Amino acid sequence: MFGSLFEEEEEGFSLAPSGGRVVKGEGEPPPPRGRVNLSGIKNQGGTCYLNSLLQTLLFTPEFREELFSLGPKELGCLEDKDKPEAKVRVIPLELQRLFARLLLVDQQSASTADLTDSFGWNNSEESRQHDVQELNRILFSALEHSLVDTSGSGFIQHLYHGTTVNSILCKECGNISQRQEDFLDLTVCVRGVCGLEGALWDMFVEEEMFEGSNLYRCGQCDQLVTAAKSAKLRKLPPFLTVSLLRFNFDFARCERYKETGRYTFPLTINLRPFCEQTEDEDSEYSYELFSVIIHKGGCYGGHYHVYIKDMDHLGLWEPPEEDSKPKVQKKEVRVYPEPEKDDPLSVLSSIIAQEESRSVLLDQLGQRLMDKIGSSWSKKYRKFHGPIGKFLQNHSDVFVLVNNGTRVALKANPPSPVTQPSSPAHPTPGPSSTPDPVHNNTANPQPEPGLETAPEPQGSHWFDLNDSTVTSIHERDVEKMYQGKESAYMLFYRKTLLHRPSGALRNPGYKVPPHLLEMAEEENRRLQQRREEFEASNNSVELRLHLAPRYRLENGALKPISIEQKEATNLTFDLRRTVGDLRMIIYQMQDLWEGDMALTVAKCLPAGLHLYNTLTDDEVSLYSAGILTGTDLFVWNGREVCGATVQIGAEWEPLLLTVVRPYLGEEGEGGDEEGGGEGEEGGEGLSKESRGFAGRVTLGEVREALGEPQESLLCQEKRGGEGGGEGGGASGWRVFPPGDMQRTLKELALKDGDTLLVLEPQTQDSSVFSVSGDMVTVTTPSDCRWLQVEYRPERRRGGEGEEEEERMRAKVPASGNMLLCEVKQRAIAELQLQEQLAGVACCLRQVDRTGKLLPPVCEELSVRDAGVRLMTSLSLCPGTAPKDTQLFLYFSVGTAPSSGLEGEVIVEQSSTVKQCLKTMLESARLEGNGWHLRRLDWCEEVGEALMDEEASLSELKMSHGDALVITEGRLPPKGFLKLSVWLYVEPRAYPVVSMETEVSGTAEGSTEGQRLEVMTAVGRAMVELRTVGQVEISEEATLEELKTQVLTLPALQYVCVPTPAFLRVWQLEGQRLTRILRGQQHTLRKLKLCSGVEFCVQQLLREEDLGPKEVLLRVQMGVPGERGYYPPEDLVWDASRDPSPRSLRSALASTYGLSPDSLLLAKHQPHTHTWETFSNWSQQVSKRKKKKKAESLLGAPFHLTDGDIVGVKNLLIDNNRDFSTQQDEQRLREEKEQRRKGGQGAGAEVETNQGVGPEKKMGPIKARKPEVALSINVGVFR
Repeated sequence: MFGSLFEEEEEGFSLAPSGGRVVKGEGEPPPPRGRVNLSGIKNQGGTCYLNSLLQTLLFTPEFREELFSLGPKELGCLEDKDKPEAKVRVIPLELQRLFARLLLVDQQSASTADLTDSFGWNNSEESRQHDVQELNRILFSALEHSLVDTSGSGFIQHLYHGTTVNSILCKECGNISQRQEDFLDLTVCVRGVCGLEGALWDMFVEEEMFEGSNLYRCGQCDQLVTAAKSAKLRKLPPFLTVSLLRFNFDFARCERYKETGRYTFPLTINLRPFCEQTEDEDSEYSYELFSVIIHKGGCYGGHYHVYIKDMDHLGLWEPPEEDSKPKVQKKEVRVYPEPEKDDPLSVLSSIIAQEESRSVLLDQLGQRLMDKIGSSWSKKYRKFHGPIGKFLQNHSDVFVLVNNGTRVALKANPPSPVTQPSSPAHPTPGPSSTPDPVHNNTANPQPEPGLETAPEPQGSHWFDLNDSTVTSIHERDVEKMYQGKESAYMLFYRKTLLHRPSGALRNPGYKVPPHLLEMAEEENRRLQQRREEFEASNNSVELRLHLAPRYRLENGALKPISIEQKEATNLTFDLRRTVGDLRMIIYQMQDLWEGDMALTVAKCLPAGLHLYNTLTDDEVSLYSAGILTGTDLFVWNGREVCGATVQIGAEWEPLLLTVVRPYLGEEGEGGDEEGGGEGEEGGEGLSKESRGFAGRVTLGEVREALGEPQESLLCQEKRGGEGGGEGGGASGWRVFPPGDMQRTLKELALKDGDTLLVLEPQTQDSSVFSVSGDMVTVTTPSDCRWLQVEYRPERRRGGEGEEEEERMRAKVPASGNMLLCEVKQRAIAELQLQEQLAGVACCLRQVDRTGKLLPPVCEELSVRDAGVRLMTSLSLCPGTAPKDTQLFLYFSVGTAPSSGLEGEVIVEQSSTVKQCLKTMLESARLEGNGWHLRRLDWCEEVGEALMDEEASLSELKMSHGDALVITEGRLPPKGFLKLSVWLYVEPRAYPVVSMETEVSGTAEGSTEGQRLEVMTAVGRAMVELRTVGQVEISEEATLEELKTQVLTLPALQYVCVPTPAFLRVWQLEGQRLTRILRGQQHTLRKLKLCSGVEFCVQQLLREEDLGPKEVLLRVQMGVPGERGYYPPEDLVWDASRDPSPRSLRSALASTYGLSPDSLLLAKHQPHTHTWETFSNWSQQVSKRKKKKKAESLLGAPFHLTDGDIVGVKNLLIDNNRDFSTQQDEQRLREEKEQRRKGGQGAGAEVETNQGVGPEKKMGPIKARKPEVALSINVGVFR
C-alpha cells in the first residue's frame, strides 16, 4: 500500500558499511538467549516489519500448532526442492523451521534469510522496508496458495476470517437491501476519532442517511427515496486483527503525514454492540489484546517493534529494571546496612547483596571492592586476613561458590541457576550457563526448596520484541503507545474463550514435530560445541617473556646483550588465571632464578624495549589486569638491570633520533654522508648516527650527552623540507631557541625518526651552512658542479651493415637554477654542432644505468625542477622536447613494448584517452574503432584498462615516460572494479626505508591534482595523501589480494613489505578517511566496494588484522599544566566484549601504565572544535536515582569510529579538566566571524534548503527511494 516508504532507522553501531548486514567475527558463535529466555529475530537491514509480524504469529499458539500439524507427507522435504518433479511447499516448511528455532534453539536471535529466500526476495528487497499491514495480507495469501490440497488449506480462514453485512433500509416501504463482505482484518480510521471503540461505533452503529439531494433508488419502490445505510459484524473470527489508518495524505499540501494524536484501545473489548446477532453469551463477543505492532518514526521512515503477551508463559518474565531496582535497594538497605570498612565480611556481603543477580564474578570481586572502599584487598585486608580466595573458603557459612567456582554468592540468598545473567565483562561465559530448551522444556523452572518466589503481579508476561532484543514490560506500558511518533499501528485480539491446555504452559516443545525437535537438538549441540571451542581459544593469550639477564640498558632503552640469543620466550596462558599463577609458572621455567621476581608490561619501540606498569596484585586475573594476546612481559627484580636503574612509565618512553653532524671527508670515504665524498677534490657533507634518549630528558641534557659545548646549535629539519643533493637543492633547518633547552623531548613533540642537526661553532662559518635568524640553510656543493652532455647522431648505413658515428661528449658547467634549454645551447656550442643541427629538432634525454634512453626532459624547467641530478650525463638526441603542458608517452600494439619496438608520441596533458588513442593509432597506421588502451604494471606486463575514455590524461595521473598498450577489442566486461589508490604520507618519515621515501621520487614531478590533504589530528598540519595509481581487480578478489596488487603498482615497486598484513587500507569519502577495510579474506563485494571508490594505503611497522569491533583510535595525552597535547598515538581498542568507557579506560591505563581511576577521557569533534567528555565509570550514584546502564561508546552520542581522536588527562598531575586548546578557540572565533560577515548569505542558504524560511533550522532533505510493490513468489500446487 505504501511501497518502500519506511526506511529502517537502525539503532546501535556497526563497522560494516551502511545498509549492509553486520558481520560477526570469524568463528564467533551466536550469543545464548537473554534473561527472558526468548529468542529475537535478526534484522537483515530493513526487515523489522517482517520480524514484528512473525513474532506475533509465533505467539499465536493456535496458528503455530496448526502450522506444526502439517507433516512432510503433505508439505514435502526441503532437500527435494531443487528436483523438478517434486512439489515442495517451501514457504510453510521454512516457516516451520523458523518457529522451531525461535522456540527451541538456544541463541539470542534467529535469522530469516532462508524464509525471505523462499519468498523470492533479493538483497535489495531485504534492505527495503515495507508496510506491515500490507505484508500481513500478502503473507496470508501466500500461505493459502502454498497449502492448497492439504489439510491446512483452510486454517487461515478458520482463524482469521470474518464477515460484515452492509444494509440499506428504505424509509418508504421498509425494504432492506443487504450485501455481505469477508475480511481477514478490520481497517479503522484514526483521524478525528478518539479511540478504537469510537471508530467501531462509527462503522457498525451509526447510520448514514440518504436524504435531500442525496436520495437512494429503492428496488422495491422503483424510485428515489430516503434511506438509512448501516453495517454490522455477522461472523466473528477467533482472532481479530485491527489495522489503524495512521498514514494519510494532505491534499492541500500534497504530502503524506502520520497521525500522532491520542488513540486509545482497550485491553479487553466486547463486540456485542457491533454485531448483527446478539443472543449469545457475553463470552462469545469478548476479546482480549495480546499483540500490538508499534511504528516509531514518520511516514517516510521509521522502525517497527511489537508488544506481545506470552499466553503460554514461555518466557521468564521479570519486573522491568526501573521497577525492580528501587525495591531491591530498599530491601537490601534494611537487611544489609552500610558496612564498616574495617570488616571485610560485612563489606563483601554488602557488595554481593546489592547485585541484581545476587552474585559476583570471582574475577570482578576485587574491582567491586575497590569501587566500594577505594582500596584493593591486598592493601586493606591481606595482611590480617590472607588472600581473598582463602578468606571466602574460611567463611563458607556465609559465602558459596556457584557456576563451577566462577561466581560467589551469599549462602543465605543464592542466585537462581537459570536467571543468573552472564556478565559482559567476563571473557566468555560458558555454554552451560544457559539452559537447553530442548532438554528442559520448562522455561520457568520450579523454585528450589527453601526459596520463596514472589507471586507474579497482574498484567505480567508482556514482552517487547525489538528485532534481536527481548525485554519484559508491564501491561500498563501498552497505554504509552496511544499517541506520539512511537505509537500503535496494528492490534491483535483473541477470544477470551480460547483457553490454553495445561500441557502447553511453559513448554516450548508443545506439539512440535519430532523431526523439528531433532533439528533443534542438533543445532543446540553444535552451538554448545562451538561455544566451548570459542571459550577455550578466546581465553588463551600468547605472552612474550623477556628475561632481564639477556638485556642491558643503553641510551634509555633495554637492548639485547647478544644478537644471536633469542630475545623473548613465548608462553601460552589462560587469562582467567591469576598473576600469582603466572609468576609460579615462570619460577618453574627458570630453575636458577634467585630473589624477587617482578612482572612488568613492556613494549618494543624503535629505540628498544621499554617498561610500563608492574603487576603487583597476585590475586587479580590476567583479564582483569588488562593482559591481552601479544603482550610483552619483562621478568626482573623490579629495581635494576645489569646494575643500572631502569625508569619505567610512559613519561620515560625512549625516542630514537637521527643525529646529523657536519662531515669533512675525502673522495669515496663514508657511506652515510650526504653530498660529500663524490667531488673531485673532496667535499663537505653530513654524517648520521641513530641515538636513543628518554622522553623526559631535556634538550640541554641531550646536548651534554652528545658531548657538545653550550655554543653549539641544535636544529630540527623544517617540516616538508627536502634533503640536499636531490637535483642540486638545499634543505632548511630550524634552530631551537635557548628556552627550548629546558623542555623535554616529549614537550617538544619529537618522535621516533626525527632528525637533529648539531652545528659546532667552527662549522657555522662554513660555506655549506648559512645561519639567518632561527633558520639554517644547508647548501650542498652540487649547486656549482656540471652536467655531461653526450651527442648521439643517427645511425647511417654502410656497405656491410649499420655503423654508428663516434659519440661526442662535452662537460657543461651548470647549477640547480639553470634552465635546461640553456644547458642544451651551451652543449651545442661546446660540441660545435651549430651548422650540423641547424633546422633540426633535438632534445635532451637522461640515460639509465643500462644505457637506455629515458623520456626527453622539459627544457622550460630548471635542472632542479626537472629532477636532473648534477654530475650526471644527458644525451642530445634528435626529436622534439615536450612542453610543460605536454606528456611524452611510449606505446606498443598488442603486447608489452620491448627495446626498439615501441612507438613514441607527445600529447597534451588535457587530451582525453580517446584523443590519445587516436594519435597513437595514426602514428601506428592503424584503423578502426575496436581498440582500447591499457597501462603497464611494474613487471612490464599488460595491466589495467583505461575505462573512462572521456577522462583527461591529467585526471588519470599519467606522467612522462608512461607506457601504454593498444589492445584490440572492447573494454573489459563488468565484474571488475577500477579503484584509485592513494598513499598515506606521515608528516615525518622514519629513518628506515619507507613507502614515503620510495614514492617521493616518483611524485617529484607530479601535478597538484595528484596530492590531497586531510586533517587527522588536532593541532597538527594537514597530512598529505599522494596518488600512486589505479588498480583493476575482480569483485570476488579478497582484501589480501587487493593489497598484493597495490604493491605491484609502478610507484611502489621498490617498497619492501613482508606481508600484506603490514598495510592498512582506508576508504576515502569526501576527502576524509572514513573507515578501515577489515577481514583479509573478505571479498571486495562483501566489503561493499564499487568501481570508482578511492582508498589509501598506510604502511605499518607491525602486522595488523583488525576484528569487526576493534576500533583504531588516535590517543593524545594532555601536557600537564598546559592547554596542549603530546603527539597522538595509535591505539587498537577491542570493543567486542565491552564497549563502555570503562573498557577504553582500562585499555589506556594498560598502555600508559597508570591507574584507570586517574584518567579522564574525551572525544574531539573536528566539525565543531569541541570535546565530549566520557562519563566516569566509577562514579557514585545517589540511591534515590536510577543507576544508569553502562553506556556504549560505539553508539549515541559518541559513535566512536576509526581515526577518532581521544584526549586523555592524568588527574594525578593535571587538575585541569578542560580539554579545549587554544587552536580550538581560535577556530571557533574565526568561524563565528565568518558567520557574522556572511550572515545574509547563510540565511538565504537555509531558506533555500528548507523552503519554510530561515527561522526553522532543519537538516538536509534525505533522498527517498522509489516505491516498490511488496510481493511473495509462490509455486503452483494444484
